[in-house]
Amino acid sequence: MEVVTRRFLLRDFEPRDTPAFEAYHAAPRSIEFYGDEQSRPEHARELLELFGRWAREEPRLNYQLAIVRRAAAQTLVGCCGLRCAGAGPGRAELGIELASEYWGRYRYALEVMLALVDFGFSEMGLREIYGGTVSDSARIARLADSFGAMAVVRAGPYWMAAKGWRQVEWRIAREQWWQHRAAEPHRLG
Repeated sequence: MEVVTRRFLLRDFEPRDTPAFEAYHAAPRSIEFYGDEQSRPEHARELLELFGRWAREEPRLNYQLAIVRRAAAQTLVGCCGLRCAGAGPGRAELGIELASEYWGRYRYALEVMLALVDFGFSEMGLREIYGGTVSDSARIARLADSFGAMAVVRAGPYWMAAKGWRQVEWRIAREQWWQHRAAEPHRLG
């Protein structure tokens, strides 16, 4: 499975991605945004095993893809996904995770997010895509707003509350996406 953007290839994970994936998951800046379970050192390897199982499922419900730079020998930049399992019919949860050295590269995240939303509505036939993040990660809310998604802030799990954060959830329906895309074709490619 591959989605190609101007700068990136979004593809299923390969064994060569493991060291870079484990390294960015272990980075202190990344761990700050995880709960206790996700900050265990072996969690990254468990995730890669899960992503591999998802890629082999028939029918495939979850797409968790490596984000690799096309121009840099497929350097791993992060991962992204559309996950339908448990989301309800015609719905998927979208997530993007960039390695901490790419944080602040708003256009990287925007390029990936737009490609996934378009893939979800065009290729997967989804009716709604949603996602969430911590309130301290305002960039994701800004990304969602940039393509017409609606954001809602609410109380989050205990580990967020302990840091003074809240949960930011956003969602966009297929009709909203097509309207926004028609209104701003120069920005949305």
